[in-house]
Amino acid sequence: MPLSATSDRDSHKQDPQPRLPKATFTFRCIGCGAVTSNAAQDFRCSQCNNLLEITDHSWKLSGLSASALKSVWRERRSSNAALDLSGVWRFRELLPIPESERHVVSLQEGNTPLYDLPQSSRSTGVPRLYAKHQGMNPTGSFKDTGMTVASTFARQAGYRWVACASTGNTSASMAAYAARGGMRSVVLVPEGKISWSKLSQALDYGALTCQLRTDFDGCLRLLQELVRRAPVYQLNSINPFRLEGQKTIAFELLEQLDWQPPDHIIVPGGNLGNSSAIGKALLEMREIELIPRLPKLSVIQAEGANALVRTLREGGGKQLVRVQAETRATAIRIGNPASWEKAVKVIQATSGACEQVSEVEIAQAKAEIGAEGIGCEPASAVTLAGLKKFVRTGFVMPDESVVLVLTGNLLKDPDFTMEFHRGDLFSGTEHKGDSDLLNPLRHPPVVLDATLEAVIQTLERAEKSDPTHPNV
Repeated sequence: MPLSATSDRDSHKQDPQPRLPKATFTFRCIGCGAVTSNAAQDFRCSQCNNLLEITDHSWKLSGLSASALKSVWRERRSSNAALDLSGVWRFRELLPIPESERHVVSLQEGNTPLYDLPQSSRSTGVPRLYAKHQGMNPTGSFKDTGMTVASTFARQAGYRWVACASTGNTSASMAAYAARGGMRSVVLVPEGKISWSKLSQALDYGALTCQLRTDFDGCLRLLQELVRRAPVYQLNSINPFRLEGQKTIAFELLEQLDWQPPDHIIVPGGNLGNSSAIGKALLEMREIELIPRLPKLSVIQAEGANALVRTLREGGGKQLVRVQAETRATAIRIGNPASWEKAVKVIQATSGACEQVSEVEIAQAKAEIGAEGIGCEPASAVTLAGLKKFVRTGFVMPDESVVLVLTGNLLKDPDFTMEFHRGDLFSGTEHKGDSDLLNPLRHPPVVLDATLEAVIQTLERAEKSDPTHPNV
């Protein structure tokens, strides 16, 4: 049986050629605050059963100032060393450190682009609008930034099997990193409720894929039983090593902005690990004086999977309101989010907000992001849809700067895109009557005779139908 996850406080192994500093992290309960140097496989506090987070203030002992850290990280961008090629491990001073570099599992994740959004800036009235596109990671989603760290510690602990419950992106990422690290992976997914594109990734990376007759929350419950019964390492975002890696999304974003914080960062809300990780990173950066102030971190959910929205509105964030999740944005189709308490804390700490958007609003925003030449999966588009609501309510002012975190690649859910452009995305649903406003955004394929005249006539009709198309 492999060891449980531990910090080096419990480890006496000596690497003959250590290339990383000694680990000094501990686990801290987000509820009662109890601190321990090891964690069981469910990553919950042994005293109050709440989730654990990782804490490490060794940077205070390193002697490195904020300016020195910025300089070190900038220099690594031109390095070809294996760790430095990763946009996650490049920031290793603020991450839990494995015993040796040989344990690190990496696919050169991170280093994702920050785009401006000129068309969306005009339509929202927010000139300084940007998108941090995590869909440009190796497996096409933000999950890779956390998976490199969590799989590294699974490998260090000697696990042969790793496992996750997933709506698609986690399974793809975990299977890839397990394969890269020489481990086996088992995936629990809800039957018929995830994109085949995401499922095909897990299959290709060699995962043992189990389609269960339940929803994501049912898969996650079964996973908790599995890791208590079998020598299998859990790689869902309950695992705090995942969230530590995902902190680097914020580190990298602020570096791209020359360490000048935006006024707002807006993220999609599913299982709420990503918003928790980004919030944790923002709080740490302010403590270290990497940034002078905190951006407002806000979370957007689909109306049909709005557990956090209802938790904040109906219970003041004190008790989770579970929902039966249903949305075409499958990556956030989660009704019992595991990291809801962490998300509530970072939203409140940064004076952020939480909003919900409709299926039609998601589809419209996704098409508008696509029109920027960028594209994203449906769950990512809730950020732009939510921004529109924030502008209307005055929470976001036109002179403020906003960063949308796009969590997944356009190719994650091609069925959604094709159904949208064919005009049958909402056929037979309650949203059919509201979807007519989407017609100007649809671009269905046109079947023609194979003649030059037919192509030219179609081109001319297209020009006449949209003479005001922006020439950015």
